[in-house]
Amino acid sequence: MTPEGKVKKKVKDILARSGAYYAMTITGGYGNSGTPDFIACIAGKFYGIECKANGNKPTLLQQQHLQKIEDAGGVGIVVDETNVSNLELLIEELHYG
Repeated sequence: MTPEGKVKKKVKDILARSGAYYAMTITGGYGNSGTPDFIACIAGKFYGIECKANGNKPTLLQQQHLQKIEDAGGVGIVVDETNVSNLELLIEELHYG
């Protein structure tokens, strides 16, 4: 499994445990390029979650999609090996205040 694949698996496990609705996007010519890896609804809030690994940063197009999600009132975040545990903390805060 690739380093980014490991991050995606951790995100998927966290979302599943939290009871969130989520879907993994696939572009490949049929979707919108730059869409975050995960689209999720957590405690009634819309999330776009972009996964990265090895210090990689989102592309300009990915950044634009995350910003559009923020502009629409959702949460756009980038998760990598260094902060994936923060996603679990964020979900806990939303559920338990």
